[in-house]
Amino acid sequence: MNAVAPKDIHPLALRDYRFFWIARFFAVVATTGMVVVLGYQFYDLARTEYGLSIREASFQLGLLGLAQFLPLAILTPVAGWVADRFDRRHIAILANGIDASIALSLAILSANDALTLPILFLMAAMHGVARVFLAPAMSSIVPNIVPASILPRAIAFNSMAWQSATVIGPGIGGILFARQADIPYWLFTGLLVTASLCVALIKPFPKPQIKGDAHPFQQMIDGLRYTWNERFLLGAITLDLFAVLLAGATALLPVFARDILFVGPEGLGWLRAAPAAGATLVALWFSFRPLKHNVGVKMLWAVVVFGAATICFGLSQSYWLSLGLLAVLGGADMLSVYVRSSLVQLNTPDDMRGRVGAVSSLAVSGSNELGELQSGLAAAVLGPIGAVVFGGIGAILVTGLWAWLFPELRRARTFEPQFRRIDP
Repeated sequence: MNAVAPKDIHPLALRDYRFFWIARFFAVVATTGMVVVLGYQFYDLARTEYGLSIREASFQLGLLGLAQFLPLAILTPVAGWVADRFDRRHIAILANGIDASIALSLAILSANDALTLPILFLMAAMHGVARVFLAPAMSSIVPNIVPASILPRAIAFNSMAWQSATVIGPGIGGILFARQADIPYWLFTGLLVTASLCVALIKPFPKPQIKGDAHPFQQMIDGLRYTWNERFLLGAITLDLFAVLLAGATALLPVFARDILFVGPEGLGWLRAAPAAGATLVALWFSFRPLKHNVGVKMLWAVVVFGAATICFGLSQSYWLSLGLLAVLGGADMLSVYVRSSLVQLNTPDDMRGRVGAVSSLAVSGSNELGELQSGLAAAVLGPIGAVVFGGIGAILVTGLWAWLFPELRRARTFEPQFRRIDP
């Protein structure tokens, strides 16, 4: 391997990156599957045990998303600072351990038929706590174990791990849950423990050294300020935030699976997996053929396609057509994620990566959870179909507005540093 130029090395040829990739894959299989099963259990419990109507239960699903978002909103600055201050491997191990404890608790409670809506709310909130610390720590590990020359390929391969895992996790979760409610949770517990072990096998690397001796609170504010002052980064992150916030079709998939497409928990698993299937194909393509030109314009068009596919999904009455539309939606979202992630990693100093990564994670995860709340509220007023169509239209309108507000997005040609700071 020493005879090969760094730019010719595939990321998987690196020992530490292999452990990282396996850890990421196993953890995402477990957490995405767990969230799908938990969501279906929650909705089914609300409809059967609590006697709520479709609209009332849909609204409760939105509140479940809010329960996952609140830890993100509160703890994001802290999580970013922690990722820039302490060993990122240890943070990731602890976060995966928390999720493993959640999965184990759900397995035991499901086996004893002891779940209630308040318990599921609590578990969702605890998962939000684990995720807010895991995301910036894991994303900040990669630049420390992969040469900068192959970092875009590693990011694409990271995304492929995440997206392929979100195909497998919900699919396995739905199938196993249909057999017996507690079985998937036992599997997810084992996968999360294995993920922690893989992270522990990554060789130690120097801890980041935050410049200056400012108070920790000020250092947290510095991370927010840095993101705010990078105009291209600000536009890209907020575009994703508002587009996904409005077009959060996945939040209502339990409704579509149970009461519109009539495919039950197994069908829900594949509906949740379909966006990840489309995204996996796009990520696989980029892992071998990285995007190099007109990255900004392509990101904008990807969000437009994302919104259009969301509209068509809302109107579809066919299970197979719905699966195809969700795959298109996921592929378009992957292109947007790929552009944004590459820009964040390649244009952020290592001592700032944890804090900037936390802000980006808040935007991505927050848009998903708040999107669930928005979808639940809209479904309570417009019905689930109307809520999804409304969200897709909103995503397209936001894209047009952002292309006007942030012309830097349209002008970006490559991943080379191209930010212009906004004057304070």
